[in-house]
Amino acid sequence: MKTNNLIFLVLLVVMLGCNQDDENPQALNGTYIGIFERDGEVADVELTLDNGTYQGQGEHPKFPAICRGTYTVSGNKIIFVNTCFWTAEFDWTLILSGEWQFALNNKILIMTNAAGDRYTLNRQ
Repeated sequence: MKTNNLIFLVLLVVMLGCNQDDENPQALNGTYIGIFERDGEVADVELTLDNGTYQGQGEHPKFPAICRGTYTVSGNKIIFVNTCFWTAEFDWTLILSGEWQFALNNKILIMTNAAGDRYTLNRQ
């Protein structure tokens, strides 16, 4: 009897922990317009987030390199997986992919990565 209770308790804690860590990607749904910043250079961008998929573009070709792909949300992190083909003549760290910290306040989405790149976007 004690073993069954212990197993139930462990399973309950695991299930509740998983539910609390996973964020709802629909909360970010929308089209965002704003800027991308890297090392003092700035470009206008547009990004659409829709139920775990994204697409977008920048003002300048490949600065930043936004195309399309998927994303997942966990806590205050958003992880992008690019699904577009890119040629090799530019800095691939400009491709929107990988892990980003984010904050959504009212209609303003701010995303930053470990390299210091930053998106400041307004939901339309």
